[in-house]
Amino acid sequence: MQLDAAFPLSRPEGSTLGVEYVLRSLRWAHIVGCPRIDTTDDRCRPEGTTDRKVMEHMRRIYTQILKVAEAYKITINIEPHGYYTTKPDFMAEMLEFCDSPYLRMNMDTGNTFIAGQNPVKFLERFEASVNHVHIKDVSASLAASLRGELTGIAVSQCAVGEGVNADAIRRCVEMLAASGYDGVLSIECEGQGGPMIERSLAWMRQLLKEVSSDENGSAGDE
Repeated sequence: MQLDAAFPLSRPEGSTLGVEYVLRSLRWAHIVGCPRIDTTDDRCRPEGTTDRKVMEHMRRIYTQILKVAEAYKITINIEPHGYYTTKPDFMAEMLEFCDSPYLRMNMDTGNTFIAGQNPVKFLERFEASVNHVHIKDVSASLAASLRGELTGIAVSQCAVGEGVNADAIRRCVEMLAASGYDGVLSIECEGQGGPMIERSLAWMRQLLKEVSSDENGSAGDE
């Protein structure tokens, strides 16, 4: 289970409204017994500043909210969804903002893809930090028109497994299984009254069955 606290912390108001938003989310998560919350940045770099200033701005924010997160024993996940978090070097720096086991990453297969990254390579770099996973596919039409222009999408515009990101999703799930990941794989898909979600769920269940069979077969061969 994860609670979304996705105020765009890279904005100037991240140090005021953003911090309060996250702290309130932490308190609520503590009350309901939710072990993790999701955070991110804005899709655009703030005007009139530099990347270095924005990174220091976010470092101060995460340092502040991690103190409360540690007290509650709630993990703060950083999701690739904005200008900084979808760029691997910035994400790597953000994950080092605080030396704490309560600062981790929410992998998102759709956001990394639509931002122009390779989800598999993104996961390879940050696999050890993954604490929660969003599974999103991307339709061919959306990829053709907006890949590299967006930094994230709310949901798949097609059933998971039916888009251009299906192969990357499969490889990411295989990697996670091989690494021993036993956390949540959250399908984020457009509803369309149910059928699209049903197809996504069926595809994911088949994929997990195949991955599980492969893992068990490999273990039996050793």
